[in-house]
Amino acid sequence: MNVKDNVKILIVDDVDINLDILEEIIKSMGYETVTALSVKEAIALIEEMEELPQLILSDISMPEIDGYAFCGMLKKNPHTRHIPVIFISAMDSVSDLGKGFSLGAVDYIPKPFEPAEVQMRINTHLKMYQMQVELVENNKRLNQVVANQIEKLHAEQKNIMSAMAKLVESRENVTGEHYWNISYNSKILAQGMQFHPLFEDVISDNFIDTIESSAYLHDIGKIRIPDYILLKNGHLTSEEMAVMRTHAKIGAETLLDIYEGKEKNDFLNMAVEIAYYHHENWDGSGYPKGLKGEEIPLAARIVHLVDVFDALTGDRIYNNAYTLEESLEIIASESGKAFDPDIVDVFLKIHRNMIRDHMEINWVRGRNNFHL
Repeated sequence: MNVKDNVKILIVDDVDINLDILEEIIKSMGYETVTALSVKEAIALIEEMEELPQLILSDISMPEIDGYAFCGMLKKNPHTRHIPVIFISAMDSVSDLGKGFSLGAVDYIPKPFEPAEVQMRINTHLKMYQMQVELVENNKRLNQVVANQIEKLHAEQKNIMSAMAKLVESRENVTGEHYWNISYNSKILAQGMQFHPLFEDVISDNFIDTIESSAYLHDIGKIRIPDYILLKNGHLTSEEMAVMRTHAKIGAETLLDIYEGKEKNDFLNMAVEIAYYHHENWDGSGYPKGLKGEEIPLAARIVHLVDVFDALTGDRIYNNAYTLEESLEIIASESGKAFDPDIVDVFLKIHRNMIRDHMEINWVRGRNNFHL
């Protein structure tokens, strides 16, 4: 784009002769000019313009509102702060120049005007302005390309997660709504926690997007649990339970093996934390590490609660689902024991937003065992 295309320069000076001289110089350069005899008139012109001026030349000594104040007003307004301002004035002391530059002016043209100097300074700052505009546009395009790549990466990750979760589903002989429920409910609970003063600084929109994806893989370690344990129609023995509990460590190791040699990211880190620690209890009685309180990663604390909620409200092979009221009572009774009490407080306030009516969505599944 040629710098002269659609370039408009605003000149502000309370002396007509100064306006005439500058206007003649600028028009000889091929640029369009707009003139104002006061700051108030200049502000009114800017508000009426369909496109903002690319450069403003402003006198300093003017009645009512001087050039310093005008420059300050322009730089405080997000709509006009990017417009270069050049002061035109007979003032040439170091303090005058310093004040102007401190307010955001980019240059100074002394009076009386030398046409060659005026042209040089105007061309220099218009070119710099055009470069800045192009840089902003290039950054926007680059950001869009990066955003598209990130979106594509997230989509690929979700496809991988979905495929891996379905491997576990096929072994457990379930239709898969449990995994979808955990993902969806983890997102809903995290969104609710954003408004809690204890969590508002740690739960970002990115955290919510990541937990929605990562929670799919909370039980990926079950893929290596023997069928006679995973598919048993009844309570597990203590020996069988010990084997079942290894799925947490196996899940974390499986995810790390899959991404071995690749750069770690938020998704992988959270997926590993959830797989490894989503059976840890707030009071330290959980597994596999016996972590306690805030030693347990936040994402794992969230998934632990929604996993139990889904287990309580869904039919199991050996037992019918608890009612919603019974399920809420159990969750509340485990506050400070199995669950982070602050997360429980949020959960009890927003549980109506979570998926829990399995019959309504026409899904049937079985769960072998429920363990806090």
